[in-house]
Amino acid sequence: MGFTGVRCVMRGLMGLVLVAMLTGAGASTVYAGGDSAVIFMYHRFGDARFPSTNIRMDQFKEHLAYLEENGFQVAPLDEVVASLKNGDELPEKTVALTMDDAYASVYEHAWPLLKAKGWPFTVFVGTDGVDKGYKDYMTWDQMRELRSEGVQFANHTASHPHMIDMAPEETRAQWLSRLKGDVLKAQERLDTELGPCPRMLAYPYGEYNAKVAELVAGMGYIAFGQHSGAAGATTDFRAAPRFPMSETYGTLPSFRTKSKALALPVVSMTPWDPETADRQPELEVHLGPSDALWGELSCYVSGQGRVDIEWVVPGKQFKVRAKEPLSVGRHKYNLTVPAKNRRAYHWFSRQWIVRE
Repeated sequence: MGFTGVRCVMRGLMGLVLVAMLTGAGASTVYAGGDSAVIFMYHRFGDARFPSTNIRMDQFKEHLAYLEENGFQVAPLDEVVASLKNGDELPEKTVALTMDDAYASVYEHAWPLLKAKGWPFTVFVGTDGVDKGYKDYMTWDQMRELRSEGVQFANHTASHPHMIDMAPEETRAQWLSRLKGDVLKAQERLDTELGPCPRMLAYPYGEYNAKVAELVAGMGYIAFGQHSGAAGATTDFRAAPRFPMSETYGTLPSFRTKSKALALPVVSMTPWDPETADRQPELEVHLGPSDALWGELSCYVSGQGRVDIEWVVPGKQFKVRAKEPLSVGRHKYNLTVPAKNRRAYHWFSRQWIVRE
């Protein structure tokens, strides 16, 4: 089946239901899979103080019920990554669940529901907050309890910095050395408190640039961002996509669509570095083979809506850029195209960090 944890991911499932409908209406069909997986990212659960990083419990229960009732396979993140990197076939409708920051609400609210279903998940831990005893964070004892039940923990740095930002008067070498030390400190704390943890890292705030990604990859880490899209055989695991879930973006119709997303086969893109001073950055993408309906490829730019796509080689290479100058800050080019059966979308999101 492509990864060794199939028996684990099957626990709690009601069985494989080969029904996929984009919005929950229409004729049933078997949609594509095997070389794609959807990774969801959560932060807080049932904590109304922070709606931008919180998922309401009624929403989360809807998510879990939808996955169970529609035969999704909830898989351990490290095994999903290994299968995709090795070119192994995944079970259809494979998803992985991740939580960033190790908030206490993971233990209090999410864990009991996931434990009841026997579903694996991964928590990316910002270790300084745990060591300082911040009340919003899980304790090491709580994490050890979860670890004993098979929950996976991984690196979210120690101090949760904006990794792309150099400190005043800091040289590039000093900046990279500081970041390396921060990642190593977090890994040491995780390994000491919980036992050996996988070399996976979630970028704080989802922010990275080419230098940061090169550093993290050189340390042997698989890294994850917060840009939307499905992971697949051509995914660059210096910055793998995840779908962020929050009160606004975690509605059931949105979750249904994202859960069925397929990877867009991006073989390469120019520029790779998301950090840019260009207010209208042009993205050039080279594509691999796919059954996608390329004539219906769409691109939506943050705050600008749909923009035109210029095909250099139809179905193989295209260019796209913002219609208007982007403001300083974070933006996305969101690319989607229907699969041949029209029951799912190939989905890829290109993050930009626009600088002065």
